[in-house]
Amino acid sequence: MDRMEAVLNEWIWRHDLWLPPGIQWEDIQVDPEQGHIPRPRDLTYTVPLAFAFIACRYVFERVVAVRLSRLLGVKDRVRVRAYYNPKLEMYYKHNSREPSQSDVLSLSKQCGLSQRKVETWFRHRRNQDRPNNTKKFCEATWRFLFYFVSFIAGLNSLIKTPWFWDQKECWRGYPNQPVSDAQYWYYIFEMGFYLSLLLCVSVDVKRKDFKEQVIHHVATIFLIGFSYCANYVRVGTLVMLLHDSSDFFLESAKMLHYAGLTCICDTLFVIFAVVFLFSRLVVFPFRVVYTTLVVSMDFFKPFFGYYFFNALLLVLQALHIFWAYIILRMVYKFVFAGKVAKDDRSDEESDGDDEEELEDEGDGENRKQRKDSINSKLPSLANNCVLSNLTNQGNINSRLPKAR
Repeated sequence: MDRMEAVLNEWIWRHDLWLPPGIQWEDIQVDPEQGHIPRPRDLTYTVPLAFAFIACRYVFERVVAVRLSRLLGVKDRVRVRAYYNPKLEMYYKHNSREPSQSDVLSLSKQCGLSQRKVETWFRHRRNQDRPNNTKKFCEATWRFLFYFVSFIAGLNSLIKTPWFWDQKECWRGYPNQPVSDAQYWYYIFEMGFYLSLLLCVSVDVKRKDFKEQVIHHVATIFLIGFSYCANYVRVGTLVMLLHDSSDFFLESAKMLHYAGLTCICDTLFVIFAVVFLFSRLVVFPFRVVYTTLVVSMDFFKPFFGYYFFNALLLVLQALHIFWAYIILRMVYKFVFAGKVAKDDRSDEESDGDDEEELEDEGDGENRKQRKDSINSKLPSLANNCVLSNLTNQGNINSRLPKAR
């Protein structure tokens, strides 16, 4: 461990990169009674902590979250399982989940099936892999628990600090700023949790902003790790608190959405949108980023660590703008549609895949009769103002966005 730390200090944690000009690591001295100096070796505990979070999540979701989902009446859709076809299964796993029209034609010839049956098989197979509401509820419950506890603990540890109210205090006396035990554990638990999210990203519910989520997790881990080692702890705690302030509203709204409690869900979504937009588009850029970009230069000259830290903050801000656009678009639909519209970051498969198709391709007469029956009902549907709702079918099964 000591040898590894020596290599890191020689090649990575060089004082001329991460500290203001003229300051070395040995120059950082604090009163032991007020706290301790952050060291890179402290972050090694986040790796086993990440695996501990994964183990706790596994137990929590199966012992607590599943029972809570049943108590709240979370229901899963009944989906038709695709029958086993070795050629189609091999193509599905090794080529594509959505074959092109030419591939559908080729597969239909190889399997001796009609193109319609091949398309139906792939639709059923995709639906078979889609996460059910119980899985999504359990995931949202676990995140809600952590974000809520983290926000309460972080707020309790910061509300009495001077830099919580005046961001200039983030730099007064830097880098000789002691880190209290509460701030230390706040950092360790936050970084361990985001490491666990990154390790589980391949098995969690995948949404259309999957790449943005990975970028967010990586940027957050780098930001937490670097800010701790370079003793930007005061700013780092503010960043973590701002993120946690809105996330537990989002996760609680998701839980109620999966439970079918639409009214309360929509109310929480509105609260989440207000808190998110205020904290990420007002407080974060004009208080936190401003103090790191501008105010900090009143205390020291820019150096490599200054640019690196601010670059990570700007990456997070770019992601905030991306998600704010999605939220504002959903709020717009909420105002004019009367309820939360379909989440544009929802599962990659559309809800239309859940609709069952006719299995008997050869029965053309029956299909014609069904078509005539449907056409005969269209006038009555239009008279009852239902046809307009059918054109907006995507709004029925709404999903809320994931902000982190």
